[in-house]
Amino acid sequence: MQRRLNPNMKEVVRNEVIKLLDNEIIYLTQVVPKKSGVIVMTNEKNELIPIRIITGYRMCIDYRKLNLMIRKDHFPLPFIDQILERVAGYEFYCFLDGYSYYNQIEIAFED
Repeated sequence: MQRRLNPNMKEVVRNEVIKLLDNEIIYLTQVVPKKSGVIVMTNEKNELIPIRIITGYRMCIDYRKLNLMIRKDHFPLPFIDQILERVAGYEFYCFLDGYSYYNQIEIAFED
């Protein structure tokens, strides 16, 4: 899912995408309009016609070549019921995220 980035991170992402485009690892396939809703207008014959509102455009990128270069993950994420069974009965759940920050989440007694 796309998220808003601060200007510094946005510039880093932009440079990485440009590098992938320049090396022909990914390529832009097309630009399509974003559809945000429908309004109803009348035409010259007083007929009601639904019209889509376009608020911007979205880039479509073909990642198939990039996917061939990426090493496959042989350890997929576990099912949520397996995770809940593992943390059941513990007061705290500790983990490291992708950026090596250490976090602790207190689990409510009734959970």
